[in-house]
Amino acid sequence: MAAVREALPEGRYGRSQDERADRKLKITGSVLGVAFLAMIGWFGYDYVAGQDVSAELIKSKIVSAGRAEAHLEVRKDRDATGQCTLRALSEDGAEVGRADFRFDERAERIDEVVSLRTTSRATAVELKGCTAGG
Repeated sequence: MAAVREALPEGRYGRSQDERADRKLKITGSVLGVAFLAMIGWFGYDYVAGQDVSAELIKSKIVSAGRAEAHLEVRKDRDATGQCTLRALSEDGAEVGRADFRFDERAERIDEVVSLRTTSRATAVELKGCTAGG
């Protein structure tokens, strides 16, 4: 008589190797996903909380071929000093002027019109950013 070997019932004697590997992959993926989301949250919080000086370009006006004006609203801590960088762009997108403006008034909100010299006629003014100190 030949011994007939019967297949064992599926899942009766523990998990198969494939099921264990799938479970490890799912756990690893979940841990990495949570870590990635935590990292993105931390970067977002650090970006928002780390800005001591911020500004908004309300409007700009091209005054002449050699000058542009920008209306800025700067927000900062009362005792902080800050510096904002503006640049003027020509019609083809080339930079035709750049200037840093310092704000050290003892106020939390400063509304100011600044003048920017240009090397040729500008068509737009762009706020590059602000930093504390300066």
